[in-house]
Amino acid sequence: MTERTIRDYLAYLVAQTHRKLHGDLERNLQSEGVSVEQWRMLEVLNDRQGRSMGEIADLVLMNHPALTKMTDRMVARGLVHRAPDPEDQRRVLVYVTDFGLELVERVRDHVEDQNSILEEHLGQKGSATLRKLLGSVIDLDSGDR
Repeated sequence: MTERTIRDYLAYLVAQTHRKLHGDLERNLQSEGVSVEQWRMLEVLNDRQGRSMGEIADLVLMNHPALTKMTDRMVARGLVHRAPDPEDQRRVLVYVTDFGLELVERVRDHVEDQNSILEEHLGQKGSATLRKLLGSVIDLDSGDR
């Protein structure tokens, strides 16, 4: 029986791919003083619809404590602001500011560049296949087996 190496595990390869893409994008966004997670948040809020912290956490792939700290920093920089939910005063929504919208427009060029390079490398068919495969993994019911 052939022994497996770490690179034989799909979960490892996905994690390694994430690390590479995330690191490359992080370096590209440094010129704007924005982290990948901050870009994700600005992109999610770009439609000017206020979102709850729980909804943002799910969309930007962050845990609540880390998101709260990042949001505090973004509020201090004038990128986002918090306001009571008009439908439920006990709930707080986060909104992007005009300054945040200007920044996300500049940052998007860096993200688009990385995406274009990756899509060019994979080709149209490879990109479509990868999206489909990753979507199927995301949708996989991984309940206890």
